[in-house]
Amino acid sequence: MIHLSRWKVILLALSFVFGLLFAYPNMLTAEQREALPGWLPRNGLNLGLDLQGGSYLLLEVDVPAMRAKRLTNLGEDARTVLEEAQVAISNIAQDGSGVTVTLADPATMDRALEAMRPLAAGGGAATVADRTVQRQGEDRIRYAFTRQAMDSMASDAVSQSIEVVRRRIDSLGTREPSITREGADRIVIQAPGESDPAQLERILGQTAQLTFQMVDDEGSLEEALAGFPPPDAEVIPDENGTPYLVKKRVLVSGENLTKAEVTTDQNNQTAIGFRFDGAGARRFGEATAANIGKPFAIILDGKVISAPVIRSAITGGSGVIEGSFSIEEAGEMVNLLNGGALPAPLKVEERRTVTAELGADAVAAGALSTAIGFVIILVFMLGAYGLLFGGISVIGLGLNGLLIIGAMSMTGATLTLPGIAGLVLTFAVAVDANVLIYERMRDEARAGRSVIASLDAGFNKAMGTIIDANLTTLVAALIMFMFGAGPVRGFAWTLTIGVFTSMLSAVLVAQVGLAWWLKLAKPKKLPIAE
Repeated sequence: MIHLSRWKVILLALSFVFGLLFAYPNMLTAEQREALPGWLPRNGLNLGLDLQGGSYLLLEVDVPAMRAKRLTNLGEDARTVLEEAQVAISNIAQDGSGVTVTLADPATMDRALEAMRPLAAGGGAATVADRTVQRQGEDRIRYAFTRQAMDSMASDAVSQSIEVVRRRIDSLGTREPSITREGADRIVIQAPGESDPAQLERILGQTAQLTFQMVDDEGSLEEALAGFPPPDAEVIPDENGTPYLVKKRVLVSGENLTKAEVTTDQNNQTAIGFRFDGAGARRFGEATAANIGKPFAIILDGKVISAPVIRSAITGGSGVIEGSFSIEEAGEMVNLLNGGALPAPLKVEERRTVTAELGADAVAAGALSTAIGFVIILVFMLGAYGLLFGGISVIGLGLNGLLIIGAMSMTGATLTLPGIAGLVLTFAVAVDANVLIYERMRDEARAGRSVIASLDAGFNKAMGTIIDANLTTLVAALIMFMFGAGPVRGFAWTLTIGVFTSMLSAVLVAQVGLAWWLKLAKPKKLPIAE
């Protein structure tokens, strides 16, 4: 085992080259990294919130509000379909998972069921329907979500919210945000470098639900304000508080939006241009063609932002939202619309700000602790095993650190303060392998075995113990990574990388270095046995 083979030398050389290539960008500024040739890696270590400073937000997804909104939509779907089928309704009542429609005339039950059954059909042969339509008694129909749909609603809402939040934060230019799920309905956001949590709250707190609905110009706004709105309409104010009586039925929603951009209207005022997909363009064209001369409301997050009169059918699938927008307001709204609507409102449960000064202090403290740990290990190894054996272990330790930084840079991992603690612990684990090998060599040499036999026995007999120790550490790190969150996962990830790199560096450097020494020096005695 202690012989100088070509593949070991090649592997060692490749390890040094890999470490240097991927660790080198961390020594450069952002401008210098951009100036590197295209074939060189440019990614550096991403510093976590505790090292770089930034904002921390704990958000809760308002699942009850989302369910209430979806139940309202069920009722409006049923009302619209039955009105088109000319079936009179006396009442629509909500319950926990659906609505119950009471017909004015029981004789219309068959026609009502025939009109409503398509609402429960899946979107295709492979699609499972998430709604049911069932007859109840002589004059009632229950239209509800299935049990499976209700059970998955909260989980799906959190998953969708995470993706929308990620797109919105990315639009702010925040570098490497950490967005993770916590519990059943909470989201943790760490945005390194973002020192204004109020801006994050403003961007993330808006649901960005865009809808196009008709203004009810036949109903009485005064009666609606007095508490007696029509059953198919509701009062929605604009940003100035002016009320509008708006039909509940949504003509087109932001789900059909493919693009939004800042533009200007015919008066050269700042406006928001939008474009729908094919289904949205068709529905928008049909709705505008059927309501020429009538006003329709453009509603964003429960407020009317514009209520123009339809002059002609809009069949191109694109249009302009006019309003008194500043360029900043229009740009922010465009980012929200392009990022997508949140499926449910988000409530801020906790907010924290880590200043850049605190982050710099953490970096300095981490660097100091790592340097102190390295120096202590260096002094111990040189003092205990001499310049040759101790120096070889120190070289392996340096390669180990180089490989860890290179691997974290290549994978885009984020270095946190607990991650630095994992780095220091990895150094100790790495040098422990050398200690086991050297002590076994020392025992064999003192027992009278030759130098080459002692070296060979040291690697062979210590390898089982080294593998067991590192495997135990790896299992513990994987458990922390799977079940931990935030800083715990940062510590576990650094430790996991360190287990693999320490096995490579400690054993391989020692084998190649000692084999070279044995070939050149041809010693008669083992230095560490004296």
